[in-house]
Amino acid sequence: MLATRGRGAVEPNPMVGALVVRDGQVVGEGWHGKFGGPHAEPVAFDDAKDAAAGATLYVTLEPCCHHGKTPPCTDRVIASGVRRVVIGMADPFPQVAGRGTDLLRQAGIDVTVGCLEEGCRALNRPYLKLLRTGRPFVHAKWAMSLDGRIATATGDSKWISNEASRRHAHQFRGIIDAIIVGTGTVLADDPSLTARPPGPRVATRVVLDTRGRIPRESKLVQTARDLPTLIATTSLAAEQDLEALRAAGCECLVLPEIAGRLSIDALLEELGRRWFTNVLVEGGSGVLGSFVAERAIDAVRVYVAPCIIGGARAMGPVGGDGFSLIRDSHDLGPLRTESLEGDLFITNS
Repeated sequence: MLATRGRGAVEPNPMVGALVVRDGQVVGEGWHGKFGGPHAEPVAFDDAKDAAAGATLYVTLEPCCHHGKTPPCTDRVIASGVRRVVIGMADPFPQVAGRGTDLLRQAGIDVTVGCLEEGCRALNRPYLKLLRTGRPFVHAKWAMSLDGRIATATGDSKWISNEASRRHAHQFRGIIDAIIVGTGTVLADDPSLTARPPGPRVATRVVLDTRGRIPRESKLVQTARDLPTLIATTSLAAEQDLEALRAAGCECLVLPEIAGRLSIDALLEELGRRWFTNVLVEGGSGVLGSFVAERAIDAVRVYVAPCIIGGARAMGPVGGDGFSLIRDSHDLGPLRTESLEGDLFITNS
């Protein structure tokens, strides 16, 4: 799909593709390639040139009708001479929201809205959630054994997943806005939380650190001047510890504390305020448990290795108290699977 070629580069804008079709032949194609760059429609018209006159435009999302970082797409659609526009779905963005289609119809263009709408909505679930709720779309990721363990009873976890799974996970890191972990993960693994190789986005490394315990010698703190690093903490952290982290280049965000833990709700509200569209929760089990308890997970990205670890004390991926009844559990809907050289990747995104 053309629209997906912009994934990771266009957010917080939606992914949009466009085709100009004349006499059953594609004469122009385009997609929104980068935030602040040309939208899909003018790119497609540039490709079609004069062949657009009398043609049909197929586009993922309702053309914009306001001046933002680029001119209104509706102006370009009308000027192109197309006779018909087929739109996947209306754009709920307040400055568009039906106005784009109204302008096209007023110009005498035949407009159809809702073609393959379900697929278009699925494509832009993060964009739609951010507009609807002011919160980012939350992906939860973990690697586990067949018996649902993320580490042995001694804490050994490297590596449960194979190299193909790890490459796959790094590719996703390169298209998101933030990677979220807890202090326990930092203490146990000393991660860098970077995409290797880099992708189109550089994710902010977010550490949930209620008491400001992150070591100053950790890789995250040591690289904070080069890569965005946010320490989400509470008033339980000592001010001198936060000042030391700020001096090292970290941003410290003090959030409300509830029963000894920072508020996940307040964190997501802040990340949404920054227009973060996709965030990835990588653990550990306590952090994942907190997000699940708040029903804050929108999608999962699970890597299952063909091994059995066993042991009653071996850790599972999601901690916390959990749900008492199956009927109350956090249902994430239909899943799809993919084989990664022996590992199984499971997701609903």
